Amino acid sequence: MTAATEPRLRGRVAWVTGAGSGIGQATARALAEDGAAMVLSGRRPAPLEETAESIRAAGGNATVEALDVAEAEAVAQAAGRIIEAHGRLDILVNSAGLNTPNRNWPDLTPADWDLVVNVDLSGTYYCVAAVLPQMRAQRDGLIVNVSSWAGRYDTWVTGPAYNAAKHGLLAMNAHLNLEEGVNGIRACAICPGEVATPIMETRPVPPGPEARARMLQPEDLAETILFVARAHPRVCLNEILISPTWNNLGMRPNPPAA
Repeated sequence: MTAATEPRLRGRVAWVTGAGSGIGQATARALAEDGAAMVLSGRRPAPLEETAESIRAAGGNATVEALDVAEAEAVAQAAGRIIEAHGRLDILVNSAGLNTPNRNWPDLTPADWDLVVNVDLSGTYYCVAAVLPQMRAQRDGLIVNVSSWAGRYDTWVTGPAYNAAKHGLLAMNAHLNLEEGVNGIRACAICPGEVATPIMETRPVPPGPEARARMLQPEDLAETILFVARAHPRVCLNEILISPTWNNLGMRPNPPAA
């Protein structure tokens, strides 16, 4: 292997949540291919093990830490085990997220609200809080928070709970850079439009194959996150807004009144 093709992330340890499918899975594979030792988290052990096995089969290094990011103590314990095993933690990718079919005001319940906010916003905070002490001690670290087009712009189709959580995530990401840049820590919020991932199945009316083919694909986001991870530590990519060329969220008309 020549210097030009040497893996850029060799020696780095990366923790990816939501790694059993979609953006998290594709990102884990991309970071592993570039040399990072991967730790994969999510609620379902079986898909995580499948992802880990595919990384190992390609010559990479991957272990599994199954957890629900909405459980603060479980997140803290997992982070402790990762740091104890590897001695460091260089990259955190917060990709775990969900939405509910009962997402608009006529159907949204307090339980639905709590489900979305607890995972998409609080769960991200728990993971960030768990890794910050180690990154501060290293004087180096990258945190990638997968937000949404709905975090930057108000969209009807995603609903108020998801929009609120993703807007909040952008605010949290901005404060990370305001406060932690002096410690060598960079945070990047990725704001994708529609991505063809399993979250589409939770829409009240799931889109069909033709619509999904026009969307961003998980690999598109993985390439974007890999670009961020490869940036020099002096570079902070605060926010990246990315959409499909055929941007349904940007074109959707207002729905009729209920």
